[in-house]
Amino acid sequence: MKAVVLAGGYATRLWPITEHRPKMFLPVGENTVIDEIFEDLEADDRVDEVFVSTNERFADTFADYLDDSPFEKPTLSVEETVEEDEKFGVVGALEQLVGREGVDDDLIVVAGDNMISFDLGDFADFFEEKGTPTLAAYDVGDRERAKSYGLVQLDGDEVVDFQEKPDDPQSTLVSIACYAFPAETLPDLTTYLDDDNNPDEPGWFLQWLQRRGAVHAYTFDGAWFDIGTADSYLDAVEYALDGGTLVADDATVEGSDLGDVVHVMSGTTVTDSTLDRAVVFEDATITDSEIRNSGIDHRAPTASADLSGALIRPHPSVRAGDHF
Repeated sequence: MKAVVLAGGYATRLWPITEHRPKMFLPVGENTVIDEIFEDLEADDRVDEVFVSTNERFADTFADYLDDSPFEKPTLSVEETVEEDEKFGVVGALEQLVGREGVDDDLIVVAGDNMISFDLGDFADFFEEKGTPTLAAYDVGDRERAKSYGLVQLDGDEVVDFQEKPDDPQSTLVSIACYAFPAETLPDLTTYLDDDNNPDEPGWFLQWLQRRGAVHAYTFDGAWFDIGTADSYLDAVEYALDGGTLVADDATVEGSDLGDVVHVMSGTTVTDSTLDRAVVFEDATITDSEIRNSGIDHRAPTASADLSGALIRPHPSVRAGDHF
């Protein structure tokens, strides 16, 4: 069995904190999301190779990371894109990878920005039992939120209907970016794309497969975070920290009040400030400020600021990025 970790996006909605780093490397507590995925795949003896699908822009970053990591299975597979508007789409990139790497085994595919509470080994067990294309599904519990995802309707654990980002959701059970495909279905990627179908959203491909044969859903409780926006990133951090605070040993915090869900990273200095629900990256400096619901990027100086819902980049003065 092979695995693909999808890491080819540019995460423009999270700029500036992802402008020069893949969002899969954003810390969530003591770890990163992609580390959690690699750990599960490394522990599964059925998976003998893990392809990390990324773009040319971040290829060197991933290569350095993998060289320094304890993981033995991952290898890079690089898309020939450097900008958002050059992307092949998720299905297109997956089809190219399967051809480029000569993949002809059963295949697990998971997004590198998926923070999930189940073990991918359990998902692989379910897939092997069913022997059909398989997706993971989670009840988001909110119809408004469900509009942003592919909805699945089940008969038992078999998918009987699929709606991609519906305007009027009939349920709140959504497909997350975690799939498994039997080897014999991989050529269907090319057939699907040759028919001018949507190359971007994997849900459309699963819907296309479901109309031609059985597709099953692995449902799970617990937690799932799609780290695509600043708000969802902070939600993931809150889950990882269990609502608490994490301060690096070599960070300096003086005369400051750290509230709930605060991560202060290595080399950072915080003085005479109040932080609540905030992530402060390495070597930043915060002085006489109130920071809420915000991310302060690497080496960003922030002084005499009152910030809420901002992403701040390194700059001689405070500069807000995307807002939550």
